[in-house]
Amino acid sequence: MGGVTLVLGGARSGKSRYAEALVTAAPKPWTYLATGRAFDDEMRLRIAQHQQKRVPGWTTCEEPVFVEKVLDEAGKSFVLLDCLTLWLTNLILEERDVFAASERLLEALRCRKGRTVLVGNEVGLGIVPDNVLSRRFRDEAGILHQRIAAEAGRVVFVAAGLPLVLK
Repeated sequence: MGGVTLVLGGARSGKSRYAEALVTAAPKPWTYLATGRAFDDEMRLRIAQHQQKRVPGWTTCEEPVFVEKVLDEAGKSFVLLDCLTLWLTNLILEERDVFAASERLLEALRCRKGRTVLVGNEVGLGIVPDNVLSRRFRDEAGILHQRIAAEAGRVVFVAAGLPLVLK
């Protein structure tokens, strides 16, 4: 998965801005694979703000669960998947098999002909969550990120808008 870059960071760390800059520095076409769902007004506003900040030229594909299909269909197009942890949230809320979905994602990434940037929230650096669902989410996110990082060609951690190349 040499053409895969994993970008991790905390909330409002600058990871999406960094990931978008990686993609827009390359020739088009660019596909923005958005996994977030607007369950409330605050999330609708966040999504709208994200969209407004993007430079022109993106083809946006909203897919909250079956990201592997979009990756397969994108061909040689440069794809930015933002974000893995929202995708994971969707899987958990729909009571889907996270391991099987992760396997499908990894296989799609292995087969990709185009470059791919994946964005994920690093949620394992804070306090231990106080409930079962939150602990499961934190653990699943950590496992997912480790699995992708093990095979990705490049891994970058962003803090305070500054990238730190891990791999």
